[in-house]
Amino acid sequence: MLQKCGPTGGPAGSEPGRALNVEQSRQKVAEAAGTIGYRDILKQAHAAGRLDEMLAGLRSADYRLLQGDWGLRAKPFQYPPRRSQAGRGWHVWLFMGGRGAGKTFAGAQWVRGMALGLRDFSSRPVGRIALLGETADDVRHVMVEGVSGILAAHTSRDRPEWRPSRRMLIWENGAVAQAFSAEDPESLRGPQFEAAWSDELAKWRRAEDAWNMLQFGLRLGVRPRQLVTTTPRPVALLRRLLAHPRTAVTRATTWDNAEHLAPGFLDAMREEYAGTRLGRQELEGELVEDAPGALWSRAALDARRIASAPSLKRIVVAIDPPASSSKRAAACGIVAAGLDASEVVYVLADATIAAARPGEWARVALALYHRLEADALLAEVNQGGEMVAAVIAEADGSAPLTMVRAARGKYLRAAPVAQLYEAGRVRHVGRFPELEDEMCAFGPDGLAQGRSPDRLDALVWAVTHLALTPKSAPRLRTL
Repeated sequence: MLQKCGPTGGPAGSEPGRALNVEQSRQKVAEAAGTIGYRDILKQAHAAGRLDEMLAGLRSADYRLLQGDWGLRAKPFQYPPRRSQAGRGWHVWLFMGGRGAGKTFAGAQWVRGMALGLRDFSSRPVGRIALLGETADDVRHVMVEGVSGILAAHTSRDRPEWRPSRRMLIWENGAVAQAFSAEDPESLRGPQFEAAWSDELAKWRRAEDAWNMLQFGLRLGVRPRQLVTTTPRPVALLRRLLAHPRTAVTRATTWDNAEHLAPGFLDAMREEYAGTRLGRQELEGELVEDAPGALWSRAALDARRIASAPSLKRIVVAIDPPASSSKRAAACGIVAAGLDASEVVYVLADATIAAARPGEWARVALALYHRLEADALLAEVNQGGEMVAAVIAEADGSAPLTMVRAARGKYLRAAPVAQLYEAGRVRHVGRFPELEDEMCAFGPDGLAQGRSPDRLDALVWAVTHLALTPKSAPRLRTL
């Protein structure tokens, strides 16, 4: 346990050869238990070989506080860095890591340390903090209430009050943290902060807008700072942060935090993803660029991305159903797209669902169909055509279903759609991280990162139907 106390090394504050007064030190530990100040005493006891003797004399309540202290469990990469890449004070701490690498734990402890003014984090309590996640549910269920979230990071003595209806954490010292969704950048207009924690930034659909609004609000205090925790994707905003001299970068892999993860999970990840592009991104925390020979590039997608769609004359929801609903089955690709009067296609939504039973993916697809007031549902029927039609009819018999059948391989079907992208005739309304990952990793073998590109398949069917096949008379609508 003590070997994980952090980057400060050996027993700070001790003198070589000086005898350890166990009784006095034990009293100091008991008085300071649950705070940062006792760590030096514990390190000194550890170095002197008398740690067990000291801990044996503590009350059980004090011992529990020691066991729960983050500084005795944190790994060196979970501590705030001291300098940016340029050797100066940092403005952004960018923590990139694989799944389960301990990013959320580090973020929650950083917020706690800033709010309470703890030594490893801030010279004084920070009064106003922003919490920004991909969605409001992500902020609440991961960043605040999650098993490694902010509430779990506190002891019962210093835990803030969480007011979900106001999306606000309030500490006894008056510090306040407000929760925001990156889906609603405008909600960041007005509030102002001294610090911010942004989680999974590389997944945000409206990343640029949300990030920009947050920067305008970081205007309190002497040195506004922000932490970004994310599994990396090669998006433009993340690249800029990595290149900025005022950014401090921390990297960690899933394996770096192995002792806090289920052995079965680690074994499964090694077996399934070790050495793959997806594994490099999701487990190694590596920024994986576009695959050589891929039909799409992120730069081209970013160049034609827009915030909202114009009036559309036709909208479709395309479904690429899986062959089964087992845990290892392919996902059900569900993508919506529309066509405007100038024959430009706009990708509107990616509602792809993994490991879902037929009734579940049918309900998701139909909900998207009705929400967008689409004209038709498309479904690939190479596998189980009658079953697909029956599932849709049972869920909603009024929805017009067009069944499509693949006569060529995935790559040959996707190539004409990629040409439409190159010609500027397809644009994405917002950001679709998982879909775009598949597009930029899709190669001639018909796979994306070694797996079936289910989202991309649905996209190809939608764009092909709207722009590469004859159409019926249009009707004008506004989203």
